[in-house]
Amino acid sequence: MTLHDCTIPKDRLLNGNHMMKPDEMDKLKAKLMSAWNNVKYGWTVKTKTSFNKTSPIFVLGHAYLLNSEDEVERFRLDFVSRIWLTYRREFPQLEGSTLTTDCGWGCMLRSGQMLLAQGLLLHLMPPDWTWPDAHQLTDVDFEIFRPRSPVRAAGVPIPSFGAPRASTTPEKSCSSSQKKKTESSRDRLAEPTHKKLVTLFGDQPPAPFGVHQLVDIGKGSGKKAGDWYGPSVVAHILRKAVAKTSVGQSLAVYVAQDCTVYKEDVLQLCDPSLNQRAADPSSQAWKSVIILVPVRLGGEALNPSYIECVKNILSLDCCIGIIGGKPKHSLYFIGFQDEQLLYLDPHYCQPVVDFTQANFSLESFHCSSPKKMPFSRMDPSCTIGFYARTKEDFESMCSVVGMVLSSSKEKYPIFTFVDGRGQDYGLDALSSNHFGPPPRLLPAEQRGRGNIRQGSEEFVFL
Repeated sequence: MTLHDCTIPKDRLLNGNHMMKPDEMDKLKAKLMSAWNNVKYGWTVKTKTSFNKTSPIFVLGHAYLLNSEDEVERFRLDFVSRIWLTYRREFPQLEGSTLTTDCGWGCMLRSGQMLLAQGLLLHLMPPDWTWPDAHQLTDVDFEIFRPRSPVRAAGVPIPSFGAPRASTTPEKSCSSSQKKKTESSRDRLAEPTHKKLVTLFGDQPPAPFGVHQLVDIGKGSGKKAGDWYGPSVVAHILRKAVAKTSVGQSLAVYVAQDCTVYKEDVLQLCDPSLNQRAADPSSQAWKSVIILVPVRLGGEALNPSYIECVKNILSLDCCIGIIGGKPKHSLYFIGFQDEQLLYLDPHYCQPVVDFTQANFSLESFHCSSPKKMPFSRMDPSCTIGFYARTKEDFESMCSVVGMVLSSSKEKYPIFTFVDGRGQDYGLDALSSNHFGPPPRLLPAEQRGRGNIRQGSEEFVFL
């Protein structure tokens, strides 16, 4: 079924004795398209996802070997506790349009929301927090089968940053049980913060990270409701959204330029004492930072040479995930097992949640059905996210991520960290103040490593 199939001939679109006006035609088409998308994404085919019990599954710095009930339980709590943001319908009309749903076009915005939400979980919630009311996993099958390739054929040894958790021995069972009780009590006390965090992404105009605000900010880059948003544009939208809110007083978002993170720019952004314009004494504390790096990992398809590096990145506890995909099919990647990516999918249309109700349900904001897909199907256009709470964490992240990037088999890494500021390399504006796709200019020592792909958010070819 297509929009053309739903269209009524103009000679039949009468309003009394008058023909329907062009703007009325557009509104009718928009309503028909929204209705079709609501039906299309309002249901899903239940298919089981199989997990290998003999290979570890890595989820943003944690690793689980699913060969025991305890490990499956740890994986369940980890996965289901991630914030899941999907298409919504029946929300207030988006300004400048007749749309009351983002079905069919807003998936990259939703993926970006999930990336930001993961950063906020690390920023606002207790360490290793899990949702006390996490559902049981559904549509999963734990099987023993031979992986198609070695678990860790190459790259940086995983024990350096995120080894599989050790099994609980009898000697440790008592202390482990007590620790679980303490963490459960702590996590329950954090529930008000959890609910507050989710409301930041509400589908109401005032919500600071809701689709209404993100679409409004996107107008600055020539985007409007109903358009496709690429991962680079979404990175800059998220940066501006955070800067506009009270969250921005303790958290900054830096967007890399031309696959390069300029460390002095990050320091300037996070340490107000380095900025002579900072006159407010209360703003002198170090800001935590989310670093977003738009990249393109190949031409029309993912370059297989980067798969091992992507695995190593998703194994880091400072990584908050990867958003990517092609038009109308963006996904949020949070881990992998063997040669398959683990992801959260925004392509499910749910009714809007009324946050004005005191006891609104969090159920639709957490997914209980983990999904996987082969690395070979990953679109090369993506944005990688990292979080650093302190200056020491940022310095450690630069070191560890730099080591991971240098493990790539390719001559040139996915992206780089360099000393100095962007303006030292001929870039006029800080990435923290720049809106839109990354500038085209590469640092001198890296110029000539590739060309610019026109019509694809100006990503650098790797």
